[in-house]
Amino acid sequence: MARYTGPVCRLCRREGTKLFLKGTKCFSDKCPIEKRNFAPGQHGRDRKAKIVGYGLQLREKQKAKRIYFTLEGQFRAYYEKASRAQGVTGQRLIQQLECRLDNVAYRLGFATSRRLARQIVRHGHVEVNGRKVNIPSFQVSVGDEIKIRPNSQKLTVLETSREFASHQPAPAWLSVDHANLSGKVLSLPKREDVNLPVNEQLIVELYSK
Repeated sequence: MARYTGPVCRLCRREGTKLFLKGTKCFSDKCPIEKRNFAPGQHGRDRKAKIVGYGLQLREKQKAKRIYFTLEGQFRAYYEKASRAQGVTGQRLIQQLECRLDNVAYRLGFATSRRLARQIVRHGHVEVNGRKVNIPSFQVSVGDEIKIRPNSQKLTVLETSREFASHQPAPAWLSVDHANLSGKVLSLPKREDVNLPVNEQLIVELYSK
């Protein structure tokens, strides 16, 4: 499937806020948005038009897509499913995105970024309820146990991620065992459990037109 393979730091600069796409670099002084907080491109520094209406809704949708590394068709499918479900559509949309296996692996501290978590899943290092799953978009459910496969736990990238995650608070809807690189889904995430620079209501308004 097609995916974005270009430099991710320019995506943060385009949105004007940190999307935390580069792992530990986002928390350091090397983060490009700290030095060049303007849109990329030849005219990025000078082009500061006020964004309103459709443009504001579009930017919120683009932020969410880029944070979770989904394509337009896949993101639209998440919205359609959320709109048919009971409850608030925007919150259901965020809930589906949070329950992606690559995102859960990131939240559990198996990787320092969602892009790295996606790679770890695709390479078959993650198992759900004792079975290997290599589909990043796989939807986890309450009660699922997610862990790094025993033969993969000594990988250098996982050791680095474990050290980084040990200093980060665990989400309230997940239980985490950093020592064994495993975790369990305690409940579905609530909106207050998800700290994202995204206004999902604007995304709903965009797709509702």
